[in-house]
Amino acid sequence: MPFLVDTNILLRSIDTAHPMNPDAVNAVITLRDRGEQLYIVPQKSIEFWNVCTRPIQRNGLGRTAIEAEAEINRLKQLFPLLLDTEAIYQEWERLVITHKVVGVNVHDARLVAAMLVHGLTHILTFNIADFARYSQITAVNPPTVKP
Repeated sequence: MPFLVDTNILLRSIDTAHPMNPDAVNAVITLRDRGEQLYIVPQKSIEFWNVCTRPIQRNGLGRTAIEAEAEINRLKQLFPLLLDTEAIYQEWERLVITHKVVGVNVHDARLVAAMLVHGLTHILTFNIADFARYSQITAVNPPTVKP
């Protein structure tokens, strides 16, 4: 089962003080041990950079741009980066129209579009509800991933 790794997993995996850190790290390790393929897309890197460099007072991690760059490079070593294509936009447009997506949820629709275009069937995320409307993919909550 090919997985997209959501930004919240990437962020929790580097924030060792966060209570969700063990679930994020253990889920990634378990899936890798099972031989599952784990990927990221450009949107995940962009979102990661945003939160990673945002001040702690504004719900970020307060890291520098140099630290964020190092983390992004590390993530690209761990998770192959699947690039954006024109087909992703076309699929995104179809999804937002079909599912009548509004507001901030358009970003989740874009992730689903990338998943469908790249043949990914699962997303590892703490935000299961955000993906419930999309029957073509399966959202997996890290605490449910067992060896």
